[in-house]
Amino acid sequence: MKKQRRQFLSQLTSQIAGLGAMAAAPVISQAASKSAGSHINVKNIRISREPKKTRLVFDLDGPVEHSLFALHKPERLVLDLKQTRLMDSGVLEELHSRQLKSIRTGVRNTHDLRVVLDLKSRTTPSSFLLEPKGKNGHRLVIDVKEQTGSTQQKSVAKKKSLRDVIVAIDAGHGGNDPGATGRLGTHEKNVTLQIAKRLKREIDSTKGMRAELIRSKDRFMRLRERIKKAHEIDADLMISIHADSFPDTRARGASVYALSVSGASSESARLLAEKENKVDLLFGDVDLDHQDKMVRQVLLDLSLTGTIESSLDIGDEVLKELGRVGRVHKKKVQQAGFAVLKAPNIPAILLETAFISNPKEERKLRSSAHQNKLAKAILRGVNDYFSRKAPPGTWLSEAQDHYVIKKGDTLAQISDKYHLPVSHLRTRNSLRSDELRIGKKLYIPVS
Repeated sequence: MKKQRRQFLSQLTSQIAGLGAMAAAPVISQAASKSAGSHINVKNIRISREPKKTRLVFDLDGPVEHSLFALHKPERLVLDLKQTRLMDSGVLEELHSRQLKSIRTGVRNTHDLRVVLDLKSRTTPSSFLLEPKGKNGHRLVIDVKEQTGSTQQKSVAKKKSLRDVIVAIDAGHGGNDPGATGRLGTHEKNVTLQIAKRLKREIDSTKGMRAELIRSKDRFMRLRERIKKAHEIDADLMISIHADSFPDTRARGASVYALSVSGASSESARLLAEKENKVDLLFGDVDLDHQDKMVRQVLLDLSLTGTIESSLDIGDEVLKELGRVGRVHKKKVQQAGFAVLKAPNIPAILLETAFISNPKEERKLRSSAHQNKLAKAILRGVNDYFSRKAPPGTWLSEAQDHYVIKKGDTLAQISDKYHLPVSHLRTRNSLRSDELRIGKKLYIPVS
């Protein structure tokens, strides 16, 4: 992440420097300007429209010194005319085309005329002066052409190459491994699959994210198979869903776990990891082709440690959102040596959604309404993490635009402004209602 941040700052500095150089060294005509104190008049502005080019012709009553430069995000062309004034601003009203959204003017340095062309996309501009000929006097011609060639092709190629963030959802247990069973006869394997499918629907409806189920039906899978599938789909995150059990039926609440390579954070975390790992023992799906056992262990630890920090970060966000839905059993993310979380280079968390051994929580786990609440809470937590740390090359990493909420704004108005469904704004920003807080930033999903 630090390396990516340095590269981004370097690119940003180069862009700013390039823009400053372009503005500082504009294209200046060789025409002589009038003597100090007098003005050149723009008598009229004419427009000529072609499919891929717009031409503006400024009719002048004398030669003019001018400069032309581009600004981006939003796209604009800025034209400065020395010692010049516009005689009739009404001519601006009809100046629009396929490339040109609008045109506006202002006075610069008391005597100069500034003309700003608001563009619909990035263009290639050029300008030249024409001497008087026949009935025509001095003219300044501005050509605005649609940008073509390598730059535009690279931009299109980049957009096409952007991918979704992929979340692997692992429904715990399955097949001849039912997991825990509640007093009402509820099997953990069924509850986890139901929640996993609901979470997949929530994630798939979020722009820039896609979910894949590790198991989509009631089948037994070894832990190594689960990790292998997460790697095969190139997952950016793995979420393993479970329902806890305990001899004391009063135990209740949700918990979030991440991997530890240096022991468990609590005795209960250690016991839970031992229980889950009994199904299938594995070291991790990593190439540890080395004769020295100690070297193999070090290699494994190094491959895992880099993702543990991310797993804890994601876990914190998800635990916070689960706490809004119901009680949490542990207020912090717990750590233990869960085999299913040993997926090198993939951040992974294990969720104990509730205690199936608690009769009240068992009834909740059987409820479709509660399962939906859990799925939405998990998605909000995942959203909050990826809004800060989306993997490079994904749609979410490119969606850095944001809108600062002002007094009187509504979600519907903002969605109209950016031509996006309200649901995309709501899920991208983990909004639980349509109420907006003045001054808060809204992330705008890429279209």
